[in-house]
Amino acid sequence: MSDMLDLIADYIGVKKGLSVNNPANGQHITTVKDWQEDEVDRAIVAAAEAFKTWSGQTAKDRARILQRWFQLIMEHQEGLARIATMECGKPLTESRGEVAYGAGFVEWFAEEGKRTYGDVIPAHAAGKHILTLKQPIGVISAITPWNFPIAMITRKIAPALAAGCAAIVKPAEATPLSALALMVLAKKAGVPEDVLTVVTTTDPVTIGKILTTHPIIRKVSFTGSTAVGKILMQQAASTVKKTSMELGGNAPFIVFDDADIEAAVDGAMASKFRNAGQTCVCTNRFFIQDGIYDEFLRLFTAKVAALKVGPGKDAATRIGPLINEAAMQKVAKIVSDTIAAGADLHLGGIRHPAGDNFYAPTILTNVTMDMPAANMEIFGPIAPIIRFKNEDEVIAAANDTPYGLAAYFYARDLGRVWRVAEALEYGMVGINEGILSTEVAPFGGIKQSGIGREGASCGIDEYMEIKYCLMGSG
Repeated sequence: MSDMLDLIADYIGVKKGLSVNNPANGQHITTVKDWQEDEVDRAIVAAAEAFKTWSGQTAKDRARILQRWFQLIMEHQEGLARIATMECGKPLTESRGEVAYGAGFVEWFAEEGKRTYGDVIPAHAAGKHILTLKQPIGVISAITPWNFPIAMITRKIAPALAAGCAAIVKPAEATPLSALALMVLAKKAGVPEDVLTVVTTTDPVTIGKILTTHPIIRKVSFTGSTAVGKILMQQAASTVKKTSMELGGNAPFIVFDDADIEAAVDGAMASKFRNAGQTCVCTNRFFIQDGIYDEFLRLFTAKVAALKVGPGKDAATRIGPLINEAAMQKVAKIVSDTIAAGADLHLGGIRHPAGDNFYAPTILTNVTMDMPAANMEIFGPIAPIIRFKNEDEVIAAANDTPYGLAAYFYARDLGRVWRVAEALEYGMVGINEGILSTEVAPFGGIKQSGIGREGASCGIDEYMEIKYCLMGSG
């Protein structure tokens, strides 16, 4: 980790600025620059100039640089993982996985940048020819969250750079170090100055507004809450910018009575407790069918009770801290309000003695759809369990939410698998799987969970415009 801090030494340790603290123990790590409005404006103008040269390079030349960036990220996997754990708290094993996952987007889009094909279209009249070109949209801004401080940046920036765009990144205030490290490695790989700039700030509202309204910026990509996403979309509308929004979720995890129960429990553990439940696609509500309810609860409880809670740097840790005191208070209130509404506390339900920001893995039973834990995005290690009787009932309950990011279900009947997969109103559905994310598949939601897709072949199209050219015979 010290090597990585040395790598970003030019960007940290300032006397006054944005303080970075370790959520596991509250200790101050370092201080980074607090960008001012005029500095952000100059960075955007500089990015527009850099874009002219960067977009003029061949896709193959850009690909070589991105491949080198991928290699450097993987060479520094351990250092990047330790920085991520230090500033966001997740267990080191998860941080290492995130680095590899995030690097995968760089590798993937290095290749996809060479495949942004246009079309030749049969003309509507003699003597005419129709063709389309895909061209980079221009300077883009990316506003990223703290819970995946590496992958949420590469998932946006890799396709943008591969397309030929220049990018301004505003990372979450809690996790600027990972972003700065990625930027330094990108520059070492050959990404030109001003093509990628990381802007750190103590005033995210003001800087965010600049990044969504500045006339030079043509695209805004955001991952975060639905409430903030709506504000950013309104701001971006002032200059009719293209947007990608990956917003909140309320993921159901359904286990039917024909499921492999042990596999379902393993999937439930992976989906619910990764990063202490602080992910946008983690399970928010468990629906367990009557016939296997007791057995599922027994097996699930045993595994949840065995989870090791502690600082992410400890090798045995599986549940790290919540990001801050506000997150702790939110989770505690959801639990207490749900119990007050009639749910039973089956396990946990208390602050954990590991530290101020640690909450014990918790199971709530006898939960109904009108309770807070079934309707709010929890973002914590809380598992509300809802019993259901039949397929139609559970599909209606799972879809009874304004969100539509991710859903999961376990079943073995092939007819049921197809019916449920098609009926669930979500952008992503895991079938007998508890983890969805991969660079080769389109990531994104429907309804109030967002607009656009990241990853896969369609991910680069979010940073390109289609130009139609009609050629006459004259």
